[in-house]
Amino acid sequence: MEAGQVAERRVLVLEAITDSTLMELDLDKLLAVLLWRVRELFEADTVTVLLVDASGDQLVARATVGLEAEVFQGVHVPIGAGFAGRVAHERRPVRIERVDESTVTNPLLWEHGLRVMAGAPIVAHGDVLGVLHVGRTTSRPFTDEDVELLQLVADRLAMDVHAHHARAERAATVMLQESLLPSRLPSTGDWLFAARYVPSPQSGVGGDWYDVFRLPGDRLGVVIGDVVGNGLRAAIVMGRLRSALRAYALEFDDPGEVLGKLDRKASYFENRTMATVAYAVIDTVTHRMELSLAGHLPPVVAMPDAPPAFLTAPVGPPVGYDLAVTGRLTATFDVPPGALLAFYTDGLIERRNVDLDAQLERLREHVFAGDPEKVCSRIMAALIGSEPPGDDVALVTVRHLPSHGRPG
Repeated sequence: MEAGQVAERRVLVLEAITDSTLMELDLDKLLAVLLWRVRELFEADTVTVLLVDASGDQLVARATVGLEAEVFQGVHVPIGAGFAGRVAHERRPVRIERVDESTVTNPLLWEHGLRVMAGAPIVAHGDVLGVLHVGRTTSRPFTDEDVELLQLVADRLAMDVHAHHARAERAATVMLQESLLPSRLPSTGDWLFAARYVPSPQSGVGGDWYDVFRLPGDRLGVVIGDVVGNGLRAAIVMGRLRSALRAYALEFDDPGEVLGKLDRKASYFENRTMATVAYAVIDTVTHRMELSLAGHLPPVVAMPDAPPAFLTAPVGPPVGYDLAVTGRLTATFDVPPGALLAFYTDGLIERRNVDLDAQLERLREHVFAGDPEKVCSRIMAALIGSEPPGDDVALVTVRHLPSHGRPG
């Protein structure tokens, strides 16, 4: 190909991938349009995009022109295996001039009559998101110029795939998190609850959660926790831990034993997961609370006739990694009429370049034995105010009403 033709072809490819109308399309429509253009510009018989699946170990056919069976049959290619897997593993363009069992793992490729192929990795922010490959049924090989231009197309796709993943993950995480946070807190004659949840402005979502539920025998369960990390994975783990804790709470009365079971579950099934959790069980008849802390800061208690104070409960290691090899401890406290408890996650008190002890003291000073909604409002105004938090924030307040049955 002459220099003038090469330059002209490069201009055509650049025009195809920078077309402003592509910005208005969702990912599936963009792929459909762009792959047709690639097929024509590269004089290819097939063009396929495979994207990395959720496990990060396999490529899944997402869109194709000329070999639709790849998508319809849900073709999977292990990263590191075959042609596409090799492109993803080596993170560089690859060409082959023989398509058979020795070079590809997908039999559809040689059954379709492909004889030569070229592929380029789709990489964004250092992560391999997929592979773009083209094929011909003739033996005319792809040139160095073809490979260079194919990589340009792959780089264009990387931006769209990354943006699509970010939007999809955020939407899925928000929906999941909203479905798991209690829509309504339980109401009893002598106990009132209020809560606040504010996601991190950086990630929009995270692994903080709170839960309040009834238990057999006139008891109430109160949970607040924080899964390390943010985004969809943290929210999924949070949902699993929340459901598991509820199940263990029905089987075991002791909060320490419940957190021990949760620790075992997280360590075994949730690989590389860690979470802090505070779990309390309130007996509404005896007015006593049993509390176990797994790496979590202790709640604040406020009495009508005494200054607020942090409960002096033993703090065990976080949940995950089998850290609590010697078991978990449970402390017992009286919660007399008029008392208020405030449970919180560290996003409420941690601020960059601000002393943690000073923030804890600030929190303590703004807890009072009053209406739980008013207490939440006062705490959030004092510690969050008009500045966005650096992390997720969860806050739960519990009030044991005075004997006359009215909020103080």
